[in-house]
Amino acid sequence: GGGTECSGWGWELRSKSTSSWKSTRLSPMSMAVGIYPIFSCRWKMNGTELKLEPDSRYRLVAGDLVISNPVKAKDSGSYQCVASNSRGTVVSREASLRFGFLQEFSAEERDPVKITEGWGVMFTCSPPPHYPGLSYRWLLNEFPNFIPADGRRFISQTTGNLYIAKTEASDLGNYSCFATSHMDFITKSVFSKFSRLSLAAEGQLQLHVDGDRDGIGMGWAELPHLQWKTRDGGKWEKGGAGQSQGPVGQDQGVPFLFFFLFFSSNGFILLFAQNRIEVSGGELRFSKLVLEDSGMYQCVAENKHGTVYASAELTVQALAPDFRLNPVKRLIPAARSGKVIIPCQPRAAPKATVLWTKGTELLVNSSRVTITADGTLILQNISKSDEGKYTCFAENFMGKANSTGILSVRDATKITLAPSSADINVGENLTLQCHASHDPTMDLTFTWSLDDFPIDFDKSEGHYRQASAKEAIGDLSISNAQLRHSGRYTCTAQTVVDSASESATLTVRGPPGPPGGVVVRDIGDTSVQLSWSRGFDNHSPIARYLIEARTLLSNQWKQMRTNPVNIEGNEETAQVVNLIPWMDYEFRVLASNILGIGEPSLPSSKIRTKEAAPTVAPSGLGGGGGAPNELIITWTVSWEQGKNQGGTLWRFWGEIAAPRLPHSLRADTDPRAHSCGPACPPKSPNPSHQLSGPKSGKGFYSSLSEPKAAPYRVIAKSVLSSEMDVSWEPVEQGEMTGVLLGYEIRYWKDGDKEEAADRVRTAGLVTSAHVTGLNPNTDYHVSVRAYNRAGTGPPSPATNVTTTRPPPKRPPGNISWTFSGSTVSIKWDPVVAKADESAVTGYKMLYRQDSHSAPTLYLASKSQIDIPIPEDFTHAFVQIRVTGPGGDGTPAEVHILRNSGTSMMVEDSGMRPAPHIVVITTNSLLMVALISSLEL
Repeated sequence: GGGTECSGWGWELRSKSTSSWKSTRLSPMSMAVGIYPIFSCRWKMNGTELKLEPDSRYRLVAGDLVISNPVKAKDSGSYQCVASNSRGTVVSREASLRFGFLQEFSAEERDPVKITEGWGVMFTCSPPPHYPGLSYRWLLNEFPNFIPADGRRFISQTTGNLYIAKTEASDLGNYSCFATSHMDFITKSVFSKFSRLSLAAEGQLQLHVDGDRDGIGMGWAELPHLQWKTRDGGKWEKGGAGQSQGPVGQDQGVPFLFFFLFFSSNGFILLFAQNRIEVSGGELRFSKLVLEDSGMYQCVAENKHGTVYASAELTVQALAPDFRLNPVKRLIPAARSGKVIIPCQPRAAPKATVLWTKGTELLVNSSRVTITADGTLILQNISKSDEGKYTCFAENFMGKANSTGILSVRDATKITLAPSSADINVGENLTLQCHASHDPTMDLTFTWSLDDFPIDFDKSEGHYRQASAKEAIGDLSISNAQLRHSGRYTCTAQTVVDSASESATLTVRGPPGPPGGVVVRDIGDTSVQLSWSRGFDNHSPIARYLIEARTLLSNQWKQMRTNPVNIEGNEETAQVVNLIPWMDYEFRVLASNILGIGEPSLPSSKIRTKEAAPTVAPSGLGGGGGAPNELIITWTVSWEQGKNQGGTLWRFWGEIAAPRLPHSLRADTDPRAHSCGPACPPKSPNPSHQLSGPKSGKGFYSSLSEPKAAPYRVIAKSVLSSEMDVSWEPVEQGEMTGVLLGYEIRYWKDGDKEEAADRVRTAGLVTSAHVTGLNPNTDYHVSVRAYNRAGTGPPSPATNVTTTRPPPKRPPGNISWTFSGSTVSIKWDPVVAKADESAVTGYKMLYRQDSHSAPTLYLASKSQIDIPIPEDFTHAFVQIRVTGPGGDGTPAEVHILRNSGTSMMVEDSGMRPAPHIVVITTNSLLMVALISSLEL
């Protein structure tokens, strides 16, 4: 058979099954690395080499064997690929080509099975002849009523047998084995005749077990320990009465622990007739190698599940030392008082013994001279007397050789004018000076780095340039300085033999960075309370804060009026006033210092102010007439009256919503609730909230009394160590007297009287409340009452709640980090909660790359996290704190530098209050929110 050249490939072939295809293809697995030199490949079937004739059904395509019109009688068997080149020969593992089939089950009827309820039973599948393997399911009574595999029923996927432990009445019926064959894109299924399962008469069956009791009838006083073994080795166990049953082990083939192992060289099996070649623990060992041992070697391991191959090339060399490829450098410059390293790397096999001389003096290890194990010579604290010829002598049993170099001692490089630390403002220019002296026979170059990272002048966008072209001057000019240019600058003066460095710190001051975590609370009709986290001051104290807002009326941000009018730089909360009622708002905060106004914070969540009383009284009040016990009232309202609320409430003796023009109302004189029917306009979102506006004409009121019914099903749930959520079922409308204004929640500590309870009121029809300001780890009693204008009603039955323990006070410690490609891995010591603290369920990490970028919040379930970083990453600021049922703990702050791996604790960590932040998590660890502060 002829060979063919083909590209590099690995030596694993996959077994293949086929049905009736037009062709099939056996292919070595592709590899990214080719084999050199180019090799030829041949194929064998059942150990016999295939003849690849022009009109044959076999042909080679890029090393693959393609068989056209495969036939079971001719093409079934084992195939191997053989590859050869000038370096040797290797063979692939075997691939089997088989033709798949599945015959029908036997047509014979299956015997019925009788069993005592509570006993175990097995149905044998006895599948028909087939290839390849089958998957099995069982039918009960009819298709497609398949039996699920659970803790009581088990279907072996090796034999197809069905095992039922502790039979029940629901198990009675007709059973059929359903077998399916999967051959590539073809699926075929067959099912057996049904076998009926029924209950046996009492005393009809006996169970035979191995053990002390040979025969046991139905009336067991004590159930023995039984072990069932399936034909394929799976196990089921049944314990004493009342114990559960279930499969033991796994239903799968287990490879033999012992396998047949042999080695081959260049395609021939090694017989190990020579004493210097042996196999030990799967290793092939040679002693006293000879050149003839060179070649390709393969290890072949085989058991009943198949065969695997591993290949390696052995090259035996015997060379005398040779310096032609790696001679000792002819001229070796070195700096006075410095260190020089002179390698000695001859080519030799076996490894050569190395000696060094200076002139005729043999060198040995001393305080200044070191000869390493690989023959490298190291000289330290060099002086002028060290100049001279240095020779490396190398020798092995094949011969010897030497190579010589001349050491020349030069003047050391020194920094004569070092850069000075400086403070500048954003946009200003600065020159950092750096002058040096050096040996005049050497070239001198200057390099600059920022925080130990080299400055790339081509990518500096014009901010950096070297200010002088003189050889001994390496000044650095910084133009239009930005905040990111702050840091430690290092000037390095360097020759080919030594270098000298000096550093200085540059501080760039600018407007403050963006505040973070803007939270809106205490939402009223014309005011809200804002809180935020302090951003970076960028080396200049924050003088004051400004608050801006935007509405649906305009997309532009406008400065808002606040209380206090001037918000000092040490404040982190303020009230925004003069807002429009019933309006959607977003807010943001800006900080300023003597250098200007900084970047704004991210916008707050969108909120809507509460509705307010109208500012214009209705006009055109009139009416009269009507049926007995009725009064007709009419009026007119302008748009000015409706702009402050979602729906207008008109007060006479009660309230209804009626924002239509013109308005009319038929009011019963009976002081009960009135419904306006289908003509009612959209309701206010808080219809029970009373908003009194200007009056027109005369109001009508009926007398009121306190609510007579109490809420029920009150539930209180602790949220954090100082907070809880309370919910309840509302008072039925038919049991309410007057207009319901809301609910009052009363809560008091265990041991206190209810008269001393704290109180929180809700408005309108809401049936839940969030209560704050509680003591950690404390028992509370909670009750709820309805209230109207006349007062509060009876209390609900009190419920109890215990607040959680507070979070651990100790922040995470021993923070370290390592860099790997485009990620930084941050680790810290786990925080263990004390007995009086809540458990630690995870950690929150706030990551900020620099002072002018928005921070990112991450969640971690363990004391380690991997963070993606950009290619130009230099440093970042990080806050880490514990979190748990009791809330968030005290943070630890660190400053991460790429060239270090230990923590730098930031001053005043964890001293500022942490606003609440809503986060969204996916899986166990993801980025969950972007906020603009280093506060969690």
